[in-house]
Amino acid sequence: MSYKDTKRGLPQRDSKVIAVINQKGGVGKSTTVINLSATLGENKKKVLVVDFDPQGNSTSGYGIEKEELEHDVYDVILHDYPIEDVILETCEPNVFIVPATIQLATAEIELVTAMARESVLKDALAKVKDEFDYVFIDCPPSLGLLTINALIAANSLLIPIQCEYYALEGVAKLLESMEMVKRRMNPDLDIFGVLMTMYDSRTTLSNQVVEEVKGYFGKKMFNTIIPRNVKLSEAPSHGLPVVKYARVSKGSLAYMKLAKEVVARG
Repeated sequence: MSYKDTKRGLPQRDSKVIAVINQKGGVGKSTTVINLSATLGENKKKVLVVDFDPQGNSTSGYGIEKEELEHDVYDVILHDYPIEDVILETCEPNVFIVPATIQLATAEIELVTAMARESVLKDALAKVKDEFDYVFIDCPPSLGLLTINALIAANSLLIPIQCEYYALEGVAKLLESMEMVKRRMNPDLDIFGVLMTMYDSRTTLSNQVVEEVKGYFGKKMFNTIIPRNVKLSEAPSHGLPVVKYARVSKGSLAYMKLAKEVVARG
């Protein structure tokens, strides 16, 4: 069902637009977007997920059949299709999504010739973002035009970092990009939080990486650490966030705890 077919929450909210970003792949960006949005939804927060990754993992992770979509985020940013006509309901009553398909893969090239190419996502979100408490942008694992659009549309970043060797590799480049966008186009942009993912308490390496990242980011790092968890890995194949797939699993409990931290940070 389209978002326009539902009763829209008319009161304006002090929306927080958060880009979930890391130029490395496989660090838990989509997993975090899906499960954090779902747990915030359970906490009565109204959330919009913007799937901005051509892989469309947040879309399929919420059980949306990509091949059945008539329109997606590609049409919004390239063809000026109204974003409110693309927003869909999810299995969580307070969570909505702007889906993505592989079509988005060509957007990097097509945006090169577009007017105001760096701010098309910001312009699209301006029409709906104040209807939500949180907007999460699931970014692609790169620093191309799609990611620049996300950095300009967002007011803060959530950076998932995997508890593995070379965890901080590439993060310096990401922070450089953030500072460049902050200086030139989005002075309000800042780091909302750094999230350690895929933590294995049995390994010395995981503990060493946590300490290294904590030394680098200090209080920006969330206290909550997301463990390696089979249920977290299985949930997307069932089209469900882990809180609905395996509520009492370690992964589910960790994201519930993270949601409380996110709300506490404001």
